[in-house]
Amino acid sequence: MSAKDPGKLDRIVAEARRAAERRERGYREQALKIYPWICGRCAREFTRANVRELTVHHRDHNHDNNPTDGSNWELLCLYCHDNEHQRQLVAAGGGSGSSAGSRASTYTPFAGLKELLAKKQPAK
Repeated sequence: MSAKDPGKLDRIVAEARRAAERRERGYREQALKIYPWICGRCAREFTRANVRELTVHHRDHNHDNNPTDGSNWELLCLYCHDNEHQRQLVAAGGGSGSSAGSRASTYTPFAGLKELLAKKQPAK
């Protein structure tokens, strides 16, 4: 960024966030009108008091794919939504879970510990 306008980056980021929030409010409101307020995974039911805990999940993980018929959306509770995204990360190989293709560690930090302790113990 140039020294002439140090706030330019802040304005760009703020506008991008506002646009994302407007877009999200639009499809969230549509999804809440189309679908019953029930989590698509755990079947937890929601009311006006706790509907803020119900999220719109994009089935294809593309947040810009928002058909008005809702065919790319499903309502998930916060927990199931986080779980779904974590499963997607693991499947893509970028998650923190262990995958079937990863090799197990061969390092054994306590190998020989028994012998070391036996040397330090006075004989009885």
